[in-house]
This record gives sequence, C-alpha cells and structure tokens, in this order.
Amino acid sequence: MNEWLLVGAGLVLLVGGGESLVRGSVTLATRLGISPLVIGLTLVGFGTSAPELATSLEAALKGSPDIAVGNVVGSNIANILLILGIAALLQPMACPRSAILRDGAVAGAAALLAVGVALYGGMPRAVGVAFIVLLLIYLGATYRAERNATTPGADLHRKEGEMVAPLAGPVWLPLLLSLAGLIGIVLGASLLVDGAIIVARDAGISETVIGLTLVAVGTSLPELAVTIVAAIRRQLDVALGNILGSNIFNILGILGVTAVVQPLGIPEQVVRFDIWAMLLATGAMLLFAMTRKRIDRWEGGVLLAGYALYLWAQFDPRAGAAMGFAAG
Repeated sequence: MNEWLLVGAGLVLLVGGGESLVRGSVTLATRLGISPLVIGLTLVGFGTSAPELATSLEAALKGSPDIAVGNVVGSNIANILLILGIAALLQPMACPRSAILRDGAVAGAAALLAVGVALYGGMPRAVGVAFIVLLLIYLGATYRAERNATTPGADLHRKEGEMVAPLAGPVWLPLLLSLAGLIGIVLGASLLVDGAIIVARDAGISETVIGLTLVAVGTSLPELAVTIVAAIRRQLDVALGNILGSNIFNILGILGVTAVVQPLGIPEQVVRFDIWAMLLATGAMLLFAMTRKRIDRWEGGVLLAGYALYLWAQFDPRAGAAMGFAAG
C-alpha cells in the first residue's frame, strides 16, 4: 500500500507542479512582452511535458532506463489514443489542413526517428545531442515562419499561448509559483519513480510495462487537462496542436536530454512491440486529421478502442500473441 501512496503523491505533485510552472512562466513571459506565438510554441506547448521530462530523467539516473524510455513511448501513445480519443468523443475536432500539416509531418518524422533509434538498440549521448539540435531547429523554423504571419498555423500557436490566463498581482508571485512548480515536479518525479519500481517488483510486472502504462498515463495528465479546457472553450484544434507539440518534445527533447545526461538502452519489448504501436497511433492520428479536415466522434471511438487493445496486450500475453506481438 505504501508504494501506491508514493505513486499517488508523486502524480499529485507532478500535475500540480506542472500547472504552477506553466502558469507562473506564462505570466512572467506575458509581462516581459513575449508574444502569444512564442508562449504557445514553448511554455504551453512543451510545458505540459515537464512531468515526462522530470520522470524520465529521474528514472534514468536511478538506474531504471526501462521506465525512462517506456514513459516517453507510452505517453505519446496515451496522448493520441486516450486523450485525443476522449477529445473527439467530447466534440468533433476541426483540423485546419495547413495548421496541422507541418507539425504533423514533424511529429511523424520524430516517430520514425524513434523507430530508428529503437532498431539501433540505444541512444548514446551523440544521438541525444542530435535530437536536441533537431528540436531547436524546429522551434526556430516555426517561429521564423509565423512571427509576422496570420496563417492558420500561427493562429493555432497563438491560441495555445492565450489558453493560460496570466496571474495578477506583484511580480514575485509568478516567480514564486514557477519555483514552487519546479520543486513540485522534481519531488513528484522522484516519488513516482520510487513507487513505480516497487509496484513493478511486487506485482511481478516489468518496469517497462509500468513505465508504458501507469507512469505514462500519469505524466500525460497535463495534456488531458489542456484537452478538457479546450473542449469547454470549443477550441479543440488547440488540443490537437498541444498533443502534436507534446509528442515532438517527448521524442526530440525528453529522449534527447535524458540520453545526454545518461545514455539509454532501449528495452527489448519496446523494440518488439511498443515503438511500432506508437508509429501506428501517429499514422492513424495524421490520417484522421488530414482526410476530411476533422476528427469525428466515431474516429475518437476507434482511437479509444485502440488504447484498450494496447493495454490488453500489455497485461495479457495471449492478447499480444494474438496481435502478432509478444508484449510484456
């Protein structure tokens, strides 16, 4: 029972810390006159991935690379199949072709790079540096293309930046909130990883599966919160943009930074099954988004059904074998 308290406390601190960090940093950026476009591209779009970054780093440093890698791959799968599926069920999602095309192509290319790394068998520091450089190139190219533009893509990122309302009050308040959020994320990641390791050991489940499921879904809760807010405001194109940005950052940023700090081996199960599930989920998302310029409720149902099958394959070896894989 104590391990579940660790997991629960870690998730609460991660989610609360992530929210505080994003809210405080967005307030500071707004007061410094930084444009909503830049805020949407960085602080909001990638800020929701802070729990994944802290958790993967913590896991790698504690000698649990299976959780570190599983967290990234599982988060990307959950973002698409679970969170995007829920979003489309709540409200059919408009997908402006020009707004999705570039970010969708980068998300697909990042997924293919992850497959290449998995087949290679690991991520040395040099590959981690290359991933970070690619992320910076993407951010720089996007900003240059959209800083003075009124294209749907630029509007999408600006709306992301405006999703988080800045705080009123003295300047020290957002500074304090950002610091508290950062501390909460670091402490939450430590508790979550410790609890997840104990859960995996006691339940006889591999750390890879725990990272792909329990840890991944937990660290994806900020993306779920953004999706719910976007649904309430009827701005689900923002939710899709956030998921695309988060998945790009998860692969290029989190795997890159983690590999620079601690070179990563890729778990055999991820090579055999999960990296392909992530690639298939990414392809399904892009297909649904591009074909009729919207994701309908039935397509959201397909995504959710896909996540149910994915979880079934994780915890029931017979299901994985029936699908042609040997997960777990």
